[in-house]
Amino acid sequence: MVVLEIKDLHVSIGDKEILKGVNLKTGPGEVHAIMGPNGSGKSTLAYTLLAHPKYKVTKGDILLDGESILELTADKRAKKGLFLAFQYPTEVSGVGFSHFLRTAYNSLSKAMDGDDREVFITVREFQKYLKENIAKVGLREEFLSRYLNEGFSGGEKKRAEVLQMAVLKPKVSILDEPDSGLDIDAVQSVAKAISNVSTTDATVIIITHYARILKFLDKLDYVHVFAQGKVIQTGDASLADKLEAEGYEWALEKAA
Repeated sequence: MVVLEIKDLHVSIGDKEILKGVNLKTGPGEVHAIMGPNGSGKSTLAYTLLAHPKYKVTKGDILLDGESILELTADKRAKKGLFLAFQYPTEVSGVGFSHFLRTAYNSLSKAMDGDDREVFITVREFQKYLKENIAKVGLREEFLSRYLNEGFSGGEKKRAEVLQMAVLKPKVSILDEPDSGLDIDAVQSVAKAISNVSTTDATVIIITHYARILKFLDKLDYVHVFAQGKVIQTGDASLADKLEAEGYEWALEKAA
């Protein structure tokens, strides 16, 4: 069963083509890594999947559960089950973290007719649900009473993004460089959080330059080498080790 399928996707910013024929398939419960050098288009792919208006799809398609989502806006794609964790999470003063999560959860739950997830009506019920999940990502409960990302360290912001993933339970989670700017301890903590909230029926896609965060995951099914605006090679977890040891040049030469 294919959850997310990207077919010959071409994307431009203005007159410049960034993505040049991306093909990728993911199944339920799979963990994928997309690795590539700077400027290869990895973040462009992530933002395109969530319908960022800056990026224009000129060719190809994006299918979720076999249906095209190209015509859907970002909020509608989220309601279909797509989630993006940002590389640089924004601090939002005045917006409580707990309130933000509850609003997002209720909004998505109401949109899913026939979904068997329970909708938490009261603040007390939702707080209990949050506390069950916050422990999985290694954050303290006091973070729930703070403003969204305000005063959080780099690692705490990334784990807060993973907490959103745990609470909202999307079908496909795209994590854009969850290890960027973090020391090795924080990277390990974020990887553990990702593994703790991953489920057997959802897809996780991790975009990264380096293999270090991948080594700490409980599982890694596929590694995709992304360069020149497309996937040029796919392999198992050993491919990440090869990239870390030898760089990307050999993959680029092989694809030429």
